[in-house]
Amino acid sequence: MATHRAHRVAGEIKKEIAQIVREEAKDPRIGTLTITDVEVTNDLRHANIYISTLGQKDIEGCKQALGKASGYIRSELAKRIRLRYAPELHFKLDDSQTYGEKINKLLDKVKGEDNEK
Repeated sequence: MATHRAHRVAGEIKKEIAQIVREEAKDPRIGTLTITDVEVTNDLRHANIYISTLGQKDIEGCKQALGKASGYIRSELAKRIRLRYAPELHFKLDDSQTYGEKINKLLDKVKGEDNEK
């Protein structure tokens, strides 16, 4: 169970990383992405950043570019947020949107079968 402070820090990290990626990232592989969620550990040493890339074909290239830029993003984050330790950043793909689309298709299929009866 994450503490209240961890939730507040996660929100601040989300805001700052979104701004850093949007304004300062120079790698064209990153493209347009959305930071959907940030989870931090209770000791604030690690942060899982969930990203969503709508309409982008090279998702793995985007993750690799973010992995390479994670040191720069971490140093910029340390300058903007006053914490004892800058959290180690782990970028993960948020597949909740594709999962939601799959569920909607299944529900439509079930609804169509009910209408046939």
